[in-house]
Amino acid sequence: MGEYAPTTAFPSVPRPALVLTQNRRLRFITFFYLYVMQGVPAGFATTALANYLAAEGLRADRIGTFVAMQGLPWTFQFVWGPFIDRFQGSRLGRRRPWVVVAQFFAFLASMAMLFVDDPASNVTMLGIAFLVHGTFASVQDASVDAMAISTIPDHERGRINAFMRGGFLLGTGLGAAGLSYVLRHKGFHTAVVTQSVFLLTLTVITFFIRERATDTLLPGRAGNETTGFTTLQPTYPTYPIGWLFRELFRGLIARDSLRWFLPILLVYSAQNAFIRAYNVHLIQQLGWSDTALSGLTGSYGVLIVIGIILAGGWLADRVGPKRLLPYIIGFHFAYLLTINLLSPYWSNPSVAAAGAIFWNMMDPSLSVAAIPILMSLCRPNVEGSQFTTYMALVNLSDVIGAFISGHAQRFVAAPVIGLFAAAMAGTALFFVIWTSRKKAKLS
Repeated sequence: MGEYAPTTAFPSVPRPALVLTQNRRLRFITFFYLYVMQGVPAGFATTALANYLAAEGLRADRIGTFVAMQGLPWTFQFVWGPFIDRFQGSRLGRRRPWVVVAQFFAFLASMAMLFVDDPASNVTMLGIAFLVHGTFASVQDASVDAMAISTIPDHERGRINAFMRGGFLLGTGLGAAGLSYVLRHKGFHTAVVTQSVFLLTLTVITFFIRERATDTLLPGRAGNETTGFTTLQPTYPTYPIGWLFRELFRGLIARDSLRWFLPILLVYSAQNAFIRAYNVHLIQQLGWSDTALSGLTGSYGVLIVIGIILAGGWLADRVGPKRLLPYIIGFHFAYLLTINLLSPYWSNPSVAAAGAIFWNMMDPSLSVAAIPILMSLCRPNVEGSQFTTYMALVNLSDVIGAFISGHAQRFVAAPVIGLFAAAMAGTALFFVIWTSRKKAKLS
């Protein structure tokens, strides 16, 4: 997708600075912090609180159910996508109203978590609280993804996607390590207030960022508030909801879509199934503290991985994400196979810590190649819906992985789950290589 050039009545009039389609640096900064914003609650729930519950002695299946409840709303993003694509004609911007409103309600839902007294003894209520928060956060995520597709030029997608995943990783680290410390030393309510203030601050910042110069900050007449001159609003096609869903379905089942998305989904599922079993095993079988394990996500791991994925984003733009993907999947396969064959040495703190730190590289390294590929597969007019659906299915893999992995640990050991995950990644690698060679022979 290229940039949209707004039509103005006075082309020589200075334009506001905080406009995504006209400011390359702003695009990098904005999509970075929007993903930091998504990462903090995710790190708080799936790492800090999940490890806290494990340290409090809750069964693995109950922890897995809690993590699944937190992630469940993200699996319904395919529902939000067509509505976001359908209602996009506001003077406030094409996607910006959706982003800001969803962020504000996610802040309110975060504050509502204060009604949970003790997370360990009210794990069902805790799960419901994160379920409500996740509903608004998933709408925000779908809106941000749609805004990214319509404002990021093709030649910037690899690098900005690296910034997005790096932002999510940084946010996850802050939520995991930072809020884990607050949770243990200041209490659950202080951790919730800290998270909520952070979300509100970034929501206020987002309010002042426009997608195009013709967008207004507040409802009212279309104009440029910086100069006072009237500008002409761009018009976007509107389609019936039914047509949008049908076009979305055609895009998802297209041969090229299935060829790339199925192995990507399989690898995401593999990495998510393994980490849930690994973390519970380290805490409940090997005696790790929840704060020590959460700290690995937010300290050494995040510093190393952010550098790696930024380099990966540059590489994806330079050599192409489709050429890069098989190497990244091979890296996943090698990691999962190696760390699980080394399971007799997990009792060695250095080996166990290395396993946790290297896992931090899995999701971001896959995303720097996978997300630009998925963006390129999206059909015109439903690009927001289709990309959001891809992300919803990726999130579904996390939910299913957490739920199945938690219940499977009642019957099999974590290394067995890990070896099964390695087999899934190996299957994905074979599929990508086989289909690529088959297509090369036909062309």
